[in-house]
Amino acid sequence: MAGVISAVDETMIELFSGLSARQFTKLVRQLRREGADSALKGRPWGLAFEDRVLLVAVYWRTNLTMRQIAVLFGTSKSAAHRIIDDLAPKLALRPRKRYAPETVLIVDGTLVPTRDHQVAAKSKNYRYSTNHQVVIHADTQLVVTVGEPLPGNRNDSVAFGESGIDHATRTATVIADGGYRGTRAVIPHRRKHKDEPLIDWKEAHNASHRKVRARVEHAFASMKTWKVLRDCRLRGAGVAEAMAGIARLHNLTMTG
Repeated sequence: MAGVISAVDETMIELFSGLSARQFTKLVRQLRREGADSALKGRPWGLAFEDRVLLVAVYWRTNLTMRQIAVLFGTSKSAAHRIIDDLAPKLALRPRKRYAPETVLIVDGTLVPTRDHQVAAKSKNYRYSTNHQVVIHADTQLVVTVGEPLPGNRNDSVAFGESGIDHATRTATVIADGGYRGTRAVIPHRRKHKDEPLIDWKEAHNASHRKVRARVEHAFASMKTWKVLRDCRLRGAGVAEAMAGIARLHNLTMTG
């Protein structure tokens, strides 16, 4: 069965994956250096390594069903599923472990509607979702780490610790919105009473804080152009792998 999409055609890469041909080539080269293309026991893959990487990127980008993805790449539904299971963990962003003392990071949580109710819970968007804590570098706006997904009814102040983000960013300064009250994150100044205005320097500090913190919202908007984060049908660790992999693809689009 002949496929419609192939990594040989640069137009298809740019149209379906969200990456330019140059960025895709860079990604494949990185994955090969990391050993993602190592030979496995048993029957060899029916698709070339480049096509398998493209299949995963296209699945995340379009959120098509396995049956539709299989037809596009000229393979079987089960083979497409195995390719995603094999490559998705290898595409995951490798988090930073150490930061310079003056590093400033921004953290925020985003909800991913998730079909697997074992890992999700009803949240403020009235859908079963998972809460993902994402940290970006304040200067480069690149994602530096992604926390373990939690049920969507966990608030951000709890998720900051339970997702592992607090420990992962312990050597850096972290700023966040007011939902992180009670954590070590730097949050905006609060009024003691709703009718009592803040003094001028606190208002100015909050304005600066909002301007910088908005960068993480821009990162979320970019990441959610990969439509699997709008309605994830993957089960188990699939939603975590998709978030971590898309974080890596987002960084690649930022750096070229």
